[in-house]
Amino acid sequence: QVQVVESGGGLVQAGGSLRLSCATSGTFVSINAMGWYRQAPGKQRESVATITSGSTTNYADSVKGRFTISRDSAKNTVYLQMTSLKPEDTAVYYCNVAVESYSRGIFTTRNYWGQGTQVTVSS
Repeated sequence: QVQVVESGGGLVQAGGSLRLSCATSGTFVSINAMGWYRQAPGKQRESVATITSGSTTNYADSVKGRFTISRDSAKNTVYLQMTSLKPEDTAVYYCNVAVESYSRGIFTTRNYWGQGTQVTVSS
């Protein structure tokens, strides 16, 4: 089994900063891509930032220059440093990881979601 747990959300004023963490645990061979997504009330879930196993990053236009994604492969953890936060960043933030497992001679990759962490930015 694989567990994905986010932490670090909270309430912050506009212009402030928060750092989200997402730790993956369980039995697996490796973690490939990792990413952060968010879902605001009444809106669809959207990609915020992703990072590959080779540390290539990709950001949504709305967060470029303000958010930074990074990973610590030794800790199976991905981070999202958020600065210059805006009220429109308010959402539930979810972590997604692509985990490679091995069983009965077969490698398989499966995506896992965390439970989400609330980020609220007040104006």
